[in-house]
Amino acid sequence: MSESIKIDIGPVTLAGLLAVPETAVGLVIFAHGSGSSRHSPRNRFVAEVLNAASLGTLLFDLLTPVEGRDRTNVFDIPMLGTRLREVTDWAMQQDTAAGLPIGYFGASTGAGAALAAAADETADIAAVVSRGGRPDLAGPYLSRVRAPTLLVVGGNDGVVEKLNRQAMAELICERQIEIVPGASHLFEEPGKLEQVAALARDWFLTHFVPAGS
Repeated sequence: MSESIKIDIGPVTLAGLLAVPETAVGLVIFAHGSGSSRHSPRNRFVAEVLNAASLGTLLFDLLTPVEGRDRTNVFDIPMLGTRLREVTDWAMQQDTAAGLPIGYFGASTGAGAALAAAADETADIAAVVSRGGRPDLAGPYLSRVRAPTLLVVGGNDGVVEKLNRQAMAELICERQIEIVPGASHLFEEPGKLEQVAALARDWFLTHFVPAGS
């Protein structure tokens, strides 16, 4: 069961949903895309699949309602990446998540924010997954990402696939691209989001190594 939480980051308070199974082997922090929130049905579906595999999840609103009304904030990748890093620091201080490996799951523009956050030289991010994402928005951050990164793209999402392949060429970490045949940008077709969730689950489980191992 997910718990509604409030995250105080400097002068702002962000709403979130935290679910950490007792047997959790890692925590996945979600970065949603523009116009979305912690209530995203697609991200919540993926989170439930991860929870069933003993992975903790944190879905939160990257922006406050006031910040979200300014469209420039929605595409401010450096700012969103910093916000995600601050939330990561908060999560690592919680008793339920202390010592767990951390991963990022970014959707749409949130993928750019996830990669920008993972590029921070102080970050210790175990893995990143992008769903229909815009990793290209991370631009100069891409070559600094060390976390193994999986890019998942719908087979019918040609423009985004091209942008993902361009971003993949700039990544120098372990990286992989998975094309889901017959899927559009939002993976709305029957069974396609299930495929995304399974790919993400397996990527995180493969790359999460318990502290001290």
